Amino acid sequence: MAVKTVAYLSGGYPRVTDAFITREIAGVEACGITVERFAVRAPDDDKMTGPEQRRERDLTTYLLGGSKAELATAVVRAAIRSPKRFVSAAKLALHTRRVGVEGSVRHVAYFVEAAVLAGHLRARKVDHLHNHFSDSSCTVAMLASELSGVPYSFTIHGPAIFFEPREWSLETKMSTVAFCAAISAFAKAQASIYCDPSRWDLIHVVHCGVDDLRPAADERDPERLELLFVGRLEPVKGIAVLLESVGKLVAAGRNVRLTVAGDGALRSDLERRAASLGDAVRFVGYRSQPEIRQHLAESDALVLPSFAEGVPVSLMEAMSQERAVVATSVGGVTELVKHGVNGLVVHPGDPIALADALTTLADDPELRRTMGLAGRETVRADFDSATEARRLVALFRDPEGTRGIVRPDPVAPESA
Repeated sequence: MAVKTVAYLSGGYPRVTDAFITREIAGVEACGITVERFAVRAPDDDKMTGPEQRRERDLTTYLLGGSKAELATAVVRAAIRSPKRFVSAAKLALHTRRVGVEGSVRHVAYFVEAAVLAGHLRARKVDHLHNHFSDSSCTVAMLASELSGVPYSFTIHGPAIFFEPREWSLETKMSTVAFCAAISAFAKAQASIYCDPSRWDLIHVVHCGVDDLRPAADERDPERLELLFVGRLEPVKGIAVLLESVGKLVAAGRNVRLTVAGDGALRSDLERRAASLGDAVRFVGYRSQPEIRQHLAESDALVLPSFAEGVPVSLMEAMSQERAVVATSVGGVTELVKHGVNGLVVHPGDPIALADALTTLADDPELRRTMGLAGRETVRADFDSATEARRLVALFRDPEGTRGIVRPDPVAPESA
């Protein structure tokens, strides 16, 4: 199929954690495809950390940006335009609604949002709709596809969706998509559980990626082990375990400092826990991409002690900047981090093992250097944002022709 225009949808774009989507869109556009950006709602101003995000926000159409009258008009127009599709979409919404009154009310909202999106898809002559993540915005994409007749796909990340697959009707979504892009082999395997075997060959591995940027100038303090954490401050990220491990290094007389870049519900509690460690831990809040690069320039290693993950982009960013990484053996992490080669991998929830790994890096600067070099080569080979975007374009253009190809060959960029 000749695909000229693709719509991208997510729940709240562009958030501080959506830099990988922005990079992916740029890669898709480099292949000569027009990308129309949509999100259900606009992110709050405190999620804007740089000019790139503000530019993306200006380019994004928000489904809940209109009045109640405009929302109602969109539903009426969808019913008039194609009564058959409207009834089919209504049945699909009823079939996939979550249990309880609240679930039903939310599905009414999803249906209204889908009607708004369907109108935009027709008006802008969109050929394909792609959604990141598999929960609420994916439900909107599924219903908008049914209302408009525009085929849709989604990128499945995990791990959260695999904790609630039936609540989010993952089986139905897997049965209605043109294709599914999984960010890892782990995600592909998990998605296959909720997919009829006849459709397994429509699940493809397309990594999230990072730009191939020259590593920033080294600004590390040779007298101190500088550690960096980047991510949301939520229980799943295991920050309390990391604080305990840093405490063990401090107690052993190590000169160490942890910089925590991120924010979230646990911040106040984590700051209280870290108070006894003095200046060994600092919280700096959300940071823009240039600011994260600066923190990496000042760091010896990035640490991610999560209890559950997909394939963390923060690890890719650190590895691309030739930094050693320490992570836990969860989700698709070990598809990126090879223990002893480009980083160290420990079991989740084990502060002693994590402290031992950090001590290993503290004692061996040459190991940190060789791991950093190996990590950069790993990212350049398999997690380059432009290359992964071109794999996705191959799927947009020919989802049937790429059946059974786990890693589609990337198409050539427009300038090639």
